[in-house]
Amino acid sequence: MPEPARPPRRALAAGAAGPTLPLLQGAILLVAVLYFARELLIPLALAVLLAFVLAPLVRALRRIAVPRIAAVLLVVLATGALFIGLGTVVGSQATSLAENLPSYQTTISQKLAGLGGWFERLQGLVAEVSRQAAPHGPAAAPAGRPIPVELHSPDPTPFDMLRSVAEPLLGPLATAGIVVILLIFILLYREDLRDRLIRLAGAGDLHRTMAAMDDAAWRLSRFFLAQTAMNAGFGVVIGLALWGIGIPNPLLWGVVAAVMRFVPFIGTFVAVAGPLLLALAVDPGWGMLIAVAILFGVGEATMGQVFEPLVFGHSTGLSPIAVIAAASFWTWLWGPVGLLLAVPLTVCLVVLGRHVDRLEFLEVMLGDAPPLDPEETFYQRALAGDADALAEQAERCLREDKLAGYLDAVALPALVLAQEDVARGALAPERRAALTRSLGLLAEDLAEAEEDEERAPPPLPPGWEAPGTVLCLPGRGPFDAEAAMLLALLLTRRGFGVRLGGEVAEGVRPRLVCLCLMEGGGSAAAARYLLRRARRRLPGVPCLVLAWSAAGPGVLDAALRAESGAPPLLAHRLTELLERAAELAGPAPAEGEAEAPAAAEGPPGMAPAPA
Repeated sequence: MPEPARPPRRALAAGAAGPTLPLLQGAILLVAVLYFARELLIPLALAVLLAFVLAPLVRALRRIAVPRIAAVLLVVLATGALFIGLGTVVGSQATSLAENLPSYQTTISQKLAGLGGWFERLQGLVAEVSRQAAPHGPAAAPAGRPIPVELHSPDPTPFDMLRSVAEPLLGPLATAGIVVILLIFILLYREDLRDRLIRLAGAGDLHRTMAAMDDAAWRLSRFFLAQTAMNAGFGVVIGLALWGIGIPNPLLWGVVAAVMRFVPFIGTFVAVAGPLLLALAVDPGWGMLIAVAILFGVGEATMGQVFEPLVFGHSTGLSPIAVIAAASFWTWLWGPVGLLLAVPLTVCLVVLGRHVDRLEFLEVMLGDAPPLDPEETFYQRALAGDADALAEQAERCLREDKLAGYLDAVALPALVLAQEDVARGALAPERRAALTRSLGLLAEDLAEAEEDEERAPPPLPPGWEAPGTVLCLPGRGPFDAEAAMLLALLLTRRGFGVRLGGEVAEGVRPRLVCLCLMEGGGSAAAARYLLRRARRRLPGVPCLVLAWSAAGPGVLDAALRAESGAPPLLAHRLTELLERAAELAGPAPAEGEAEAPAAAEGPPGMAPAPA
């Protein structure tokens, strides 16, 4: 089943989540209900999550013409038989382990004695410290001879023995029975329950409700099926490897390793504790202990760094911090069962936040999507004056895209955000100065970055690399100068000899003028005036105008195209302007071909006045 489309990100405006006090009261009430009704909610949650795992099996049986009731009963009975079989094997293995424990004591004692009595000395030191810390020293011997007292309980009756055995089993058996019954009814009436949930969630907006339910079902089903299969395979590999190493009861530890991988963070440490202790008890040396430690270390690293990212990707939609917080919260709320259910229950909360406006804060806090878009992150780092963070972001982006694409997608949209703040009067002068300094430092870092030889563009014809060959002029918008600086950086990296500003280099007549304007920054009249002045000061020199706009042609484009005389060469993105500039320069001559004559140089000093 293809992954559901992700809904567009909504702006999280102030007060969009509603009043804070009612929301806090609702959260406290919800936590109280989850805690006091856990005896009912835990079986229900287990049944629902098992239904996500078993529903594909029921659908597979239905596709081969098995009746619904028969398919559900077959799947539930097979699952129950699997759990009973595993329980029987684990019980027999645990009994065998308990019978052999006394024989392991000798090996452990010998191995500890081989450490030179370190543990005995530590124990004596602790006893001495405890004795010295006693407030009144050693207790005085009693004056009289103590009278021994013995307490005898009556022999248990058969009913008492039956009750002592049955009482610890009644709770888990009752919970298991409730889970089985709920599971059968959920699988039988899955479509009916889905329709009722749609009715409760809002039949008036079927599209959003269905999108939310499909998103939750897809993520949970994918997560549980993949995790169950991978953990089972991990348990099989660990069991076989422990058998090869020589650890007793390898089947028991393989099952424990598979189950403990459902527990985030601490499951692996719990699973490895038993094999390590047995390796310490069975092997007179240390080789088996080291082999077990290496086995679990390599196995966990392989699962966590190779197979899980390959299979899961971002299917759960949770951030690592959210997993830690969820594990702590649900363990406090529901105990060990809550630890097992922490991830799937938190996935449901993230899905709710993704599709319910008032609960969007849940997706922001718990989801794995970046809280800010790349251009918002760029703007925030630039305002803070964090040039190092800007350089790190640029390095990450340039691994996947070219410099022009990065500037078009991240840097210039960030300047648009700054323009909007200037228009609203919300950008303080010191913040604006910090932004300008950060962009200057970033431009220096990008100018020194090494070029990828595989993505290097073809060389330009001779003569275009002389400083001042391309004159880059900013417009009159609040951040046109910064945009022109980035444009000059891009042209320089392409091989052009660029001069930024209105002065012409001594002895060099510009071959190309690039006028840099940003949509929404300056007026259309100012843009037309700057174009006319550039043409008047440098007649005959082609003028290439960057009317940058992320949304395509805008007001500046229409105004410049309506300019009298020859319409200018227009580009709306840096990538487009770079291509047009390379076309104007022409291809580099082949080896042995005569170079084209340089353009006639005019008198120096013929430059437009500073914009």
